Amino acid sequence: MKSRQATLCERLEQSISSCVRLLYVPRIARNVVFGLLFIQTGLLAYSAYVHSPTLNEPAHLVAGLSHWKFGRFELYRVNPPLVRMVAALPVMTADYEQDWSGFHDGPGARPVFAMGEDFIAANGERSFFLFMIARWACIPFSWIGGIVCYLWARDLYGRPAGVLACALWCFSPNILAHASLITADAHATALGLAACYTFWRWLRQPTWTQAALTGCVLGLAELAKTTLILFYPLWPVMWILYRWPDRKRMLPRRWLNEAGMLLLRMVIGIYILNLGYGFEDSFKPLGEFHFVSQLFTATENAKQQQASSNRFANSWLGALPVPCPKSYLLGIDIQQRDFERYGRPSYLRGEWRDQGWWYYYLYAAAIKVPLGYWLLAIFALLGQPVTETGSHRPHKLRDSMFLLAPPLVIFTVVSMKTGFNEHFRYVLPCFPFIFIWISRIAVCRLTTALASLKFRAKGALSSAAILGALTWSVTSSLWIYPHSLSYFNETIGGPLHGPEHLLGSNVDWGQDLRYLKWHMTDHAQSPGQSIHLAYFGYFDPANAGFESALPCCASLLNANRPLESNSWSNMHVSVNFLYGSVWPPRDGENDRCPVDVDALRSLKSATPTSYTGFSIRGYKPPKQQP
Repeated sequence: MKSRQATLCERLEQSISSCVRLLYVPRIARNVVFGLLFIQTGLLAYSAYVHSPTLNEPAHLVAGLSHWKFGRFELYRVNPPLVRMVAALPVMTADYEQDWSGFHDGPGARPVFAMGEDFIAANGERSFFLFMIARWACIPFSWIGGIVCYLWARDLYGRPAGVLACALWCFSPNILAHASLITADAHATALGLAACYTFWRWLRQPTWTQAALTGCVLGLAELAKTTLILFYPLWPVMWILYRWPDRKRMLPRRWLNEAGMLLLRMVIGIYILNLGYGFEDSFKPLGEFHFVSQLFTATENAKQQQASSNRFANSWLGALPVPCPKSYLLGIDIQQRDFERYGRPSYLRGEWRDQGWWYYYLYAAAIKVPLGYWLLAIFALLGQPVTETGSHRPHKLRDSMFLLAPPLVIFTVVSMKTGFNEHFRYVLPCFPFIFIWISRIAVCRLTTALASLKFRAKGALSSAAILGALTWSVTSSLWIYPHSLSYFNETIGGPLHGPEHLLGSNVDWGQDLRYLKWHMTDHAQSPGQSIHLAYFGYFDPANAGFESALPCCASLLNANRPLESNSWSNMHVSVNFLYGSVWPPRDGENDRCPVDVDALRSLKSATPTSYTGFSIRGYKPPKQQP
């Protein structure tokens, strides 16, 4: 019996090893990567089609259109313009209605969200098509992420590892969720990874050409998301640490030469950043800006900020020119003000409070990352890299240090912003670095973990465990698809229980309105009855073809009196409202409608009659009392 068991394990090990060896063939590895990206493209394209505009997307699209039309960058300053300008390109070629009447500007002004509502109102149900083509235009950003995952892992651990890293990127539910939107999170993640990869390539073989290339990619990354400004202080530190083991062999001339390349890279990156903004008030003196955050005003309330709007105005720093566009710096200031606003409610595990938690993103990662990914990470930690011939693969500790430093710094900095916690997507730039590090298991055996086991086929066991974890990861992600935005892993029972732990863009970002419309079409209501809808979004559902859906307002839903069940057939409620969000929905006439939060929250104890995705739940009217 034991002999038969050992034979089966040996055959399994040989089969898996044969497949891995095939991936060392360049042509085969490239074809597999192409296939993975092709599958992901189809997944992203379909997700872009079936989902309605999320909370922030109308504002992003309007801002992108305004950049092209007017050459101005006031709208949506808190994020750089690259991604939304790409998204706006196909919309500009289509027929769309414009409404710029809501624009206004001033210190801290953010009219773009109301203008996003106006865009939906002007274009009606056709907005779904416009957002779909805008999303499709952004899919190539995800190709960059997958390709760089492959290239970097290939350079570190071999082609099989590169294929695995690309697969982890392509099927991650968090990547699938945000790469199918026009918000910048996933697209900036891909560009940030590309920037770090080109920098690492320069560290291994420093040339002026590679330094210039790195600067160009860095500039594009900075045009995608302000979080990536962390690369400017981080990279010089990483350069010194990477070179430190060789310091005794490096001549001063080489240090100076590489320092010059590093400076060139930073200058090119800043130039690309300014070029993307059309050099909007570039090099304006620091003292001439009007700031609104406590960090830049040194004041604690709005009245003081208006009286003293710049802490640098009366110091020597005020005369220094700022080497970045005006809107870029003001965007950082406005974003900082948002994080400083104690009183903006945050939600975690059923608790609402006026500030965030230092462990919010750790907790979110534990429940929103597939368990198979966590298991693969444990295997990567325990495993020892080997080559295809079985000998230990040489691997430099400093390469791992460089790979893990960016996600560690980004995760730490984001976690320190505890003014409010709402979006797990803020740490998305950490993901691909971890994927690449995990990919080392493609050339690993779990010798450390299995050393105590008296089992003849340890290699087969480790290979089967790795393959099983990868299969589990992909299956878990695709099982929830296309509702990847609402993904939660099995530790909490999946996405149906997700709102008990996290809300907002982690589960309900307004993405399932189109699914609800299809549900309403398939389940026609009786004459004289209507659907009542409490929708979590910035725009009025009536402007997107929901004429038969009336709001769940206080006049309809009140904790102090029973519902009038003869006037409606069912009710659909966004889960954010069921768990205490005070966001006021639209009432069908472009006005905000106050909602009885306690009454809506009481529906949690009722059994839903339908689920629209995982973000909207349906309820039947209560039975009439005799």
